[in-house]
Amino acid sequence: MRIAVLGTGMVGQALGRRLVETGHEVRMGSRTAGGEKAQEFVAESGEGASEGTFADAAAWGEVVVNATGGLVSLEALTAAGEENLAGKVLLDISNPLDFSEGFPPKVVQPDGRSLGEQIQSAFPEARVVKTLNTMNADVMVHPRQLSGPHSVFVAGDDADAKALARDLLVGFGWEPDEVVDAGGIAAARGLELYLPLWLSLMGSFGTPSFNVAVVRAD
Repeated sequence: MRIAVLGTGMVGQALGRRLVETGHEVRMGSRTAGGEKAQEFVAESGEGASEGTFADAAAWGEVVVNATGGLVSLEALTAAGEENLAGKVLLDISNPLDFSEGFPPKVVQPDGRSLGEQIQSAFPEARVVKTLNTMNADVMVHPRQLSGPHSVFVAGDDADAKALARDLLVGFGWEPDEVVDAGGIAAARGLELYLPLWLSLMGSFGTPSFNVAVVRAD
């Protein structure tokens, strides 16, 4: 597939490289085409990788990934263009974390609504799926680096969009039964609120290379 990855930071770079490795074409989007990080991505990823503005990438992609900082995601997606998101699966992996008052950060959810919900409301014709926001970038794309089973969540109102997200995750190496359907897009509230705990655990463990597992009774 043609997949637009919006955001040139560590998460966007890791996702973009892994998507190219697993056979997809990737266009990395940023505020201004030709940025240093975007060009580095193209040079490192080789054939199948390109870059452009948020709007360029979103218009080109069959699937769009929001890997921008959560506090600026709505602004970035507005720059991408509502018309370029309409009808497409939009994977939201961002977290709206405010570190302005120190650690742990606040999760910014106005009126109790998650960023995932805000994105779905702002772009009603997009098919938003919240996923991959509960772990670090390396674990996202190389889940088998951790021993034993662990969980990745998908939340969204469109069943077909969640199925596509599941297929992409399995392509990264996730086992099908490790992909946990958390429900509709409102479930993104809990997925985002997990992040302060994740950050505290990272400090306690001294590493970001960990994840949680959902264990169900037989």
